[in-house]
Amino acid sequence: MTPDHRLDHRVVLRAYAQTARTAHDTLTALDQLSGDGDFGDNLREGLDRVETALGERPDDAAFAVAASVFLDEVGGTSGPLIGLLFQEIARALALSEDAREGWRTGVTEGLAAIQRVGEAEPGDRTMVDALVPARDALTAGEDFAGTARAALFGAQATAGIRARRGRAAYVGDRALGAPDPGAIGVALLFWSLAGVAEPDAGVDTLEELLGRARDGG
Repeated sequence: MTPDHRLDHRVVLRAYAQTARTAHDTLTALDQLSGDGDFGDNLREGLDRVETALGERPDDAAFAVAASVFLDEVGGTSGPLIGLLFQEIARALALSEDAREGWRTGVTEGLAAIQRVGEAEPGDRTMVDALVPARDALTAGEDFAGTARAALFGAQATAGIRARRGRAAYVGDRALGAPDPGAIGVALLFWSLAGVAEPDAGVDTLEELLGRARDGG
């Protein structure tokens, strides 16, 4: 693992922004099955704004900048929820000298905040289904690559879940066989983190991940 002092969270967010651009079409197609079809746009455009804001606020903590953008400027159901996750990650990283400990606390508190606001539980086919396994992996002492794998596995497993929350709950079985776009989008945060922190860990390529998301397998 890259030593903590070398883990630049601005680089992590820029990697996540590039990932969102590459994944945009897949996330949009998934959301068209179960939502308004705007998740890919909101995630990509929100992270583009984060990149701009990082350049304008060079002295501010990276995830604090990202939180303010998503909480204040990004629409849709997911924008403020991702903003809450970023906000808690920012707080935890500011209080910890160890990156993995900061991420463990931040993801734990971010998940709790998202559940308080959205009232989603594991198995509801939401981003919670990616965040719970990520939290559990971090709590168990997994490295960032292991955490990414856990989050991606949880996100992909939503392909077999009938939604109980959000707009997807009204489309019945139409979305079965395809994973929840919010879960995939959030899991890609951990994939981006692992790529920066542990580039030699052997996590699947983005092309492989998106191919499985499109195929539902």
